[in-house]
Amino acid sequence: MRYHYVEDHVRGHAVTWDGISLVVLAAFGLVTLLLTQISDVLSRLPQIIRAWRRVQHELRAKSDADPGGGTVAPTRGAHAQGKSGARQDES
Repeated sequence: MRYHYVEDHVRGHAVTWDGISLVVLAAFGLVTLLLTQISDVLSRLPQIIRAWRRVQHELRAKSDADPGGGTVAPTRGAHAQGKSGARQDES
């Protein structure tokens, strides 16, 4: 009987108990890390929801104040301000 390692039948490589213990420790470390991250996100969730509601409220208030129903995206440059000197057709 072999006491020092366990056969890995899928790959045909010998796996030592040291290797098995390292994999188990790594798995527990990964699970701990994931649980910590999930806990952190869940603890911040109420703040995120409140912030999202404030954004929605501000957007609704802005759209209610704008009788045109929308906003026009700002443009840059002299041409957008009508200072290009080019003729504009009236349609």
